[in-house]
Amino acid sequence: MDVPTVTIDQIPEDARLLDVREDDEWAAGHAERAQHLPMTELAERYGELPPEEEVYVICRSGGRSARVTAWLNQNGFTATNVAGGMGEWQERGLPLVGEGDTPHVI
Repeated sequence: MDVPTVTIDQIPEDARLLDVREDDEWAAGHAERAQHLPMTELAERYGELPPEEEVYVICRSGGRSARVTAWLNQNGFTATNVAGGMGEWQERGLPLVGEGDTPHVI
């Protein structure tokens, strides 16, 4: 699958970040500025995304986000996959928010 991909440090500061992980993963820890739209709900909820705005898609490691990126690009959106995902985000010590005392990536 050939999808546009960037590393975490290539994400523009003002970019729309779309987290496609499941609810429990999101609750454990996510980027504060991210929008949550689980991959399993994409077909029903993609209308929540602004079609005129580029979306940077992230998951835990990059597999689900690559599939979502491909689907979005095939359906009229401009999407870019984030390599390494939230696992890489956490390894770099970037800020996380979540429901527990210590937000983390699961």
